[in-house]
Amino acid sequence: MSGRLMELDMAAQPAVLASLAGRRDEIIESLAGPTPAGIVIVARGSSDHAGIFGRYLLEAATGLPVALAAPSLQTLYGVRPRVGAWLAVGISQSGRTPEIATVLESYREGGARTVAVTNDPDSPLARAASVHVPLEAGDELAVPATKTFTAQLAAMALIAQALGPVRFEAGDWDRLPGTVEAVLGDTSSAEHVAVQLQGAEELACVGRGYLMCVALEAALKLREAAGLRAEGWSAADFRHGPLTVAGPALPTLAVSVAGPAAADVAELAEQLAGGDATVLRMSDDPGASLPFPGGLPEPLAAIPATVRAQQLAVALAQHRGVDPDHPPGLAKVTRTA
Repeated sequence: MSGRLMELDMAAQPAVLASLAGRRDEIIESLAGPTPAGIVIVARGSSDHAGIFGRYLLEAATGLPVALAAPSLQTLYGVRPRVGAWLAVGISQSGRTPEIATVLESYREGGARTVAVTNDPDSPLARAASVHVPLEAGDELAVPATKTFTAQLAAMALIAQALGPVRFEAGDWDRLPGTVEAVLGDTSSAEHVAVQLQGAEELACVGRGYLMCVALEAALKLREAAGLRAEGWSAADFRHGPLTVAGPALPTLAVSVAGPAAADVAELAEQLAGGDATVLRMSDDPGASLPFPGGLPEPLAAIPATVRAQQLAVALAQHRGVDPDHPPGLAKVTRTA
């Protein structure tokens, strides 16, 4: 049992985010170009959750359709995309997953302008792109992605800001690193909830809108780091079937922040609690089970919320006696093709 490496990665997040925020004019300028006809995002794993976050941001900023790629159609079935005048965004921490680089290259050959969001400027993915948005997060020591994931969220927000109007401005970027530092400085709520979940066999994580990606990522980190069978859901999709298995044996983590989606998540949480399910709330409400500071615009609030979820994953792993730094069967780079 350790978690020291994961905690070191997490502790670097304020500096990584401050660096990205400080480079925002340079990054936004690099993305200048014609308005695309549409946007497609290609990613896997944690990066796919950053892609889902990006889909919300990019569609809101541009009003254009934003799709998540189905890489297997190209790598296994030989489909050739026709994406002239589109923008294609590839997201990968390492930039070395062959599948992601192959698909982004395929989009470029199909006529798209391509953007790579990676931590490695010399990676195949970065070389396959017209524009590289470097995370500059430094080497990640633990297998579960933490600082690279929150950097990906920030990078997707910057891409959205380059393409159209967004709901955040310079002052919000300036406040973001300090908000994350405040989360990192308080582990008490994560420790308390970890004790509550120590004997749990399953967990449902639900969110909606800009924070749906946090529910998905929280579930993934709890699976990877703590070995808990956690599943992430849209609060809306959870009502379409999974709701039938809710109850005392299935605790739920409800993720929200002040904004249009908050009431729907709260309504679902109340419904689940009425059925005797244990409902834990992660929100900017100080009375939540896992509170995080408020004050940031809804999209950027996904970043401190994610950091709170990372804390929970480490704390639960330690309470369950497993090593979150080296999950069994996982490696830093997953070489799917």
